[in-house]
Amino acid sequence: MKQETAKMAPFEGLGPWLEMAERLGEIKRITAEVDPYLEMATITSLASREIGGPALLFENIKGHPGQRALFHPIGTSFKRLALAMREFPDKSGLDLVRILKEKSKNRILPKVVPAGSATVNRNIERGEQIDITKFPAPHFWPLDGGKYIGTCGSVITRDPESGRINLGTYRQMVKSKNEVGYYISPGKDGRIDRDAWWAMGKPAPVAAVYGIEPLQFMISSTTFPKTHSEYEYWGGLNGAPIEVFESDVTGLLLPANAEIIIEGYSYPGESFHEGPFGEFTGYYGHPGGPCPYIKVEAVRYKNNPILTCHLNCDWPANSEYMMAMLRSAALWNNLDSLGVVGVRGVWSPPEATPLGMSVVSIEQKYPGHAAQVMALAAQCTGAAYFSKYIVVVDHDVDPSKLDEVVWAMATRSRPAQSIDILRETWNTPLDPSLNPPEIRPWGSKCLINACMEYRYIKEFAKRLLHNKPMYDQVARRWQEFGFETPVPKVDIFEQADKLGGPATRPTAGAAIDRM
Repeated sequence: MKQETAKMAPFEGLGPWLEMAERLGEIKRITAEVDPYLEMATITSLASREIGGPALLFENIKGHPGQRALFHPIGTSFKRLALAMREFPDKSGLDLVRILKEKSKNRILPKVVPAGSATVNRNIERGEQIDITKFPAPHFWPLDGGKYIGTCGSVITRDPESGRINLGTYRQMVKSKNEVGYYISPGKDGRIDRDAWWAMGKPAPVAAVYGIEPLQFMISSTTFPKTHSEYEYWGGLNGAPIEVFESDVTGLLLPANAEIIIEGYSYPGESFHEGPFGEFTGYYGHPGGPCPYIKVEAVRYKNNPILTCHLNCDWPANSEYMMAMLRSAALWNNLDSLGVVGVRGVWSPPEATPLGMSVVSIEQKYPGHAAQVMALAAQCTGAAYFSKYIVVVDHDVDPSKLDEVVWAMATRSRPAQSIDILRETWNTPLDPSLNPPEIRPWGSKCLINACMEYRYIKEFAKRLLHNKPMYDQVARRWQEFGFETPVPKVDIFEQADKLGGPATRPTAGAAIDRM
């Protein structure tokens, strides 16, 4: 069976993924002693400046004998991202978006297993035994408020009315040996769940999973309909049910194959000063302030567990490929569900955090098509949060190639006619561009139509395109010409035999300026 049609077998846990990634040369083990205070993060930041750089597994962490930490499981590697999605590592970014778009439609309920069979329950500590500071939580940036154990993890909460289980990724700063904060932005499901428990005058049951496989990180970082649990989408992407067990502490369903789980309760009115923290925007989010925390009642972990960590910083030294995939697939599915036709591709550029921008490629079918797509994309669930720029381009532009997008913006948009602004939109409190910080939850969006003007699309200046027979001839002889790299892929070719009329229709008696 050819690899292109073969399917990767489902798996669970960080271990199997780590083995496959290491066989591909995607993991770099660091055995020299490193300090969790700034040094691990600094090494990761510098080593990740090259796109496609390896994930770093620190195996000798100062003050934490026997503990390990894995930074940037996905990073900027399409290979590691493909493995996380249960795909072979031969796909482009846009290929992975298309696959994720389809796989995200599948849901498989989790499989409840006995707690005694869960590998994460090899070690269970309660009461005075609990000391989460033994895990190598990094202090990432010089002005961070403390050690952050939860950056590449998953916080598990439950809706007190429906019982729906939510998995979300929220930052978590260590407060003490048995207390950990969890900051959640307004509107996020985990915060809605917590507020619902508190409104009933009850503590909120919470679990935090550390040392998670990359697919769980992806699922926890995505916004799904509030009517379904992320466990179902995780299972759908995995191709098999996710094994979970029911906790005897919180009653939550917890992943059986996690590396580390802490769980307990968050009590109404109890908070501590959390932050600041270096955020995904490449800035410190805010000076810090009151934040709820979890009173830990149990800690569960495998033998020789690995703590997974995500460093927020400027592109490309972060894991923005993952967020680019997630947002792009979610937005594409949103547009499909709204009945939008002609969508050829969706991409959220990682260079733009990537929550800050989304690009949609369409084949224009009717007048106003591009404007419709802009407006809908800007407010879909998949892109409504934070994104400042929505750009729509024609089908001959690859939305995942920023150089082509900028070219289309410069040659096809008309600033006076092609740009619209939406105001008072859903934004993040972490947006550094809005001040004072109190106004940050209300943002704005710039909608840019970088398509050929539809009313003149037949007369629009023809793009320079290759002749396909000649391209195929050159491709066959590429190595003969002395090139060692693969021939660049070209998908669109010239179809006409001769150049048609001018790009615009001149008025009577007017000369055409051809320069």
